[in-house]
Amino acid sequence: MDNVFSGLSLIIVIGAAVALLMRTINQPLIIGHILTGIIVGPALFHVAKSPDTLALFSDLGIALLLFIIGLGLNPQIVKEVSKTAAYVGVIQVVVITVLGWLLGSALGLSNTAAAILGASLAFSSTIIILKMLSDKHEQARLYGKIAISVSLVQDMIAIALVVITSASHGKNVAIGSALGLAIKGSLIGVAIYWVSSRLLPQFQKLISGSQEFLFLFAIAWGLGSAALFQKIGLSSEIGALLAGICLAPQPYAQEISSRLRPLRDFFVIVFFIALGANLNLSDIGPMLPVIMVSAVIAIVAKPLIAMAVMGYLGYTKRTSFKASVALAQVSEFSIVLVLLAHQRGLIDSSLVTAITFIALTSIAASSYLIIFSDRIFRVFEGFLDIFERKSVHAETGPPRNYEMILFGYQKGGHEFVKVFRQLTKDFVVIDYDPEIIDVLEQRKIHHIYGDATDVELLEEANVDKAKLIVSTLTDPQATWFLLNYLKRKHSDAVVIAEADSPKQAGKLYDEGASYVILPHFIGGEKVSAFVKKSGLNKSEFKRIREQHIRYLKKQHGVEQRKIRRKKLGHTVVHNLASLSRAKA
Repeated sequence: MDNVFSGLSLIIVIGAAVALLMRTINQPLIIGHILTGIIVGPALFHVAKSPDTLALFSDLGIALLLFIIGLGLNPQIVKEVSKTAAYVGVIQVVVITVLGWLLGSALGLSNTAAAILGASLAFSSTIIILKMLSDKHEQARLYGKIAISVSLVQDMIAIALVVITSASHGKNVAIGSALGLAIKGSLIGVAIYWVSSRLLPQFQKLISGSQEFLFLFAIAWGLGSAALFQKIGLSSEIGALLAGICLAPQPYAQEISSRLRPLRDFFVIVFFIALGANLNLSDIGPMLPVIMVSAVIAIVAKPLIAMAVMGYLGYTKRTSFKASVALAQVSEFSIVLVLLAHQRGLIDSSLVTAITFIALTSIAASSYLIIFSDRIFRVFEGFLDIFERKSVHAETGPPRNYEMILFGYQKGGHEFVKVFRQLTKDFVVIDYDPEIIDVLEQRKIHHIYGDATDVELLEEANVDKAKLIVSTLTDPQATWFLLNYLKRKHSDAVVIAEADSPKQAGKLYDEGASYVILPHFIGGEKVSAFVKKSGLNKSEFKRIREQHIRYLKKQHGVEQRKIRRKKLGHTVVHNLASLSRAKA
C-alpha cells in the first residue's frame, strides 16, 4: 500500500514539474503530459510499479474523460454540420483503413494485424480535439464544429468495431455473440436515454438543489453507466460517453461539466501515463518502418483526405485546412481497440507498442498544428487552391444574423450589453481575451471568441448583416481594419468606434465611423443611452456625427488640449441630449 501511495504521489509531482517546465518555455501543457507518461512508464524510469493500480486509475480516467466529453456535446452542433461530418468521417475511415492495411501488409504484417493497424489510424481523438479547441475557445467556430462532429462520427464507427472485436475469439468472430452484445448494448442505451429524458427532469430541483449532491450524482451516473456496459462485455468507455451525451440536454449539465473540469485535467495526465505504460522500447526498433509509415498516414494523409472531401463539398480552403489539421491524430478508441484485440489474441504486443507510440507522436504533432493553424495556413495558403472550388460557402445551414455586434467587452462594453438587452435585439459579443470569455460565459452573454482582424470570423458572424456595430477595442489597428472591412462590405451599418485622442477620432471618421467615442470627453454610457433613444437608424447619427467632425477639425496645438477637452465634452453631451429629446 505504501508503495502504491508513494508511486502515485511521485507521478503527480513529476507531472507538475514537467508541466511547469512547459509553461516556462511556453509550450502546450499536453506535450508535458505526454512526456510525463513516457518518463514514469516502463520505457524510462518505471515509477508506477503497481500495474494493476495504474490500470484501475487509467480505466477510471478514460471513463470520466469520455463522460465529460459527452456532457459537452450539444446535439445542435452535430445537426448543423451532420452531412459534412458523415461524408468526411466515413470516407476518411474507409480510405485510411484500406491504405493502412495495404502498407501494413507490404511491411510484413498479417492481414488481421494490418487491418487493425489501418482502422486504428483512421480514428481521430475527440478528447484532444475538444481540449485543444476549448483552450483556443474555437469549438463553436465553423471549422471547430466540423472537426468535433467528424470525430463523433468516427467514434460511432469505432464503437461498432469494439463490439465486433469483443465478440472475437482468436482469429474468428462469433456473429451471434456480436449481435447479442449489440442488442444488449442497445437495450441498456435506450434505458439510459429514457431515464435521462423522462425521469431525471422530474427530479431536477432535487438533483441541482445541492452542489455536493450534484457532483456525487454526476460521478455515479457516469461511472454507473460505464460499469453496466462493462458488465455485459462491452467497453466501459462506450457507456461513459453515452451517459454524458444523454445528460447533456439537462439544464445542470454545464454546472456538472464545470465541477468535473479539474478531474478532467487530472485524468488527461493519467490517460497519457497509461499510454506510456504500454510502451516497450525493445519493440520499437523492429516496428520502426511501420511506425514511420503510420505516422505519415495519421499526420499527413488524414488531413489531405479530409481537405479533399470538404473542398468538394464547397468549403473554403481556410475552413477545410483548420478542420482537417485538427483531425491529425490517433484516437483514444484506437488504444481501446488494439488493447482489446491483443487480449483476444488478434495481434501481438509489438503492434500495441507501435500504435501507442504513433498515438503519442500524432497527438503531440496535432497539438502544435491546432495551436498554430492560422500561421501554418498563411504559409501554405497559395498551395491549397486545389482544395477549394470556385463556388464556396462558409455555412452548411441557415446562418445566424445578429442585429447588433459588440467588439470588445472590457472597456465599457457592459453598458452597451445592458442597452442591447433592453432593446430586446439579437446581439453577440466578440472578444479575444480568454478571461473575458469566461466572464461572458458566467453572465450567460452570447459571445464568440476571436480576433476582429480575422476575415473568416467576420464572415461567420455575418457582420455584413448587422444594423449596429460597436467597437470598444483598444487596438487602433484592429479598429481601422474593422471599419475598412465594413466600408467595403456593409456601408449601411451604424458603426460606433472608440478613440483615445481627437486625432485618432478624425482618422476613424475618415474610415467611415458613424460616431466616435472619446472616453476622456464622453463615456460609453452616454452613447449607449443615445443608441437606446435613436434606435438603429443610421440617419439619426448623421447630424451629431457632422457636428462632432466640425468641432474636431477646429482643435489644434498641445497648449489648447485642456480647453478643447472641456469644450468638446460639453458640446457632445449637449448634442446627444438635444437629439435624444428630439427623438423622444
